[in-house]
Amino acid sequence: MAGSPTARRRRLAIELKRLREESGLTCVQVGKELDWSSSKVNRMETGRGRVQPSDVEALCRFYETAEELRDLLKSLAKESKTKGWWHAHGDAIPAWFSVYVGLEQAASNLRTYQAEFIPGLLQTDEYAAEQCRAWADHTAEDIQRMVAVRMRRQELLHGEQAPDLWAVVHQSALMHIVGSQQVMTQQLERMLDMAKLRNVTVQVLPFNGGAYPTTGSFTLLGFPEQEDPDVVYREGLTDSVYLEQPADVGLYTKAFDHLRALALSPQRSATLIKTVLEEHSS
Repeated sequence: MAGSPTARRRRLAIELKRLREESGLTCVQVGKELDWSSSKVNRMETGRGRVQPSDVEALCRFYETAEELRDLLKSLAKESKTKGWWHAHGDAIPAWFSVYVGLEQAASNLRTYQAEFIPGLLQTDEYAAEQCRAWADHTAEDIQRMVAVRMRRQELLHGEQAPDLWAVVHQSALMHIVGSQQVMTQQLERMLDMAKLRNVTVQVLPFNGGAYPTTGSFTLLGFPEQEDPDVVYREGLTDSVYLEQPADVGLYTKAFDHLRALALSPQRSATLIKTVLEEHSS
């Protein structure tokens, strides 16, 4: 969880919920015993809002947890208050996307399917800027800040503990002209370069790939700690959806496995990208 207060907050919430469920109590019962509202207990268990170390102390004493676990949870509560680098960019990152960036920073593997555009972690600054201009009436300064955030996110692919990125991109994203032919030429060259990294796999789902089980783009985030379950992320224009229930995650995992089975191999995908690149360059 190093470097991600969002992930620490999520881990803390998971542990607090586990302790309550093991005690066989409801949020209402715990709140009554500690003279809290049930909504406060629920917020602590869902990661909505900051959790005070003193509240963690009270819960752990009530649940009679071991001192070692109590110290760990209090430490998570303290560390979850720190700010990640993305918070310095203010409203350049919407609140609903800030959660994703925090989880992305802690992930050990990322599996993404993109139906319309190149994945953000593989984008050039020019391609990203064109996308930002299309979303809303942003000022030049707003766009510059938004692009800076996207470029900063890409640094995690080059770190010592870089996550594995497996991207399946529909062929339509390669053909779709964003900005200009020159922008697309640079973008496809970037994809080819990124695909050479040991921790990055890029596959293209061709037009003739057949039917597949999805209704849009999504990302699966996996984490190094076994206690931290995978998360499915889906993004809309004004908000996002995070799915953590095992049944939901399992369904999307199967969908992604189906998509990468239908997609071209990484080698054949690179060949197709080069073919499209030549078309954009001509």
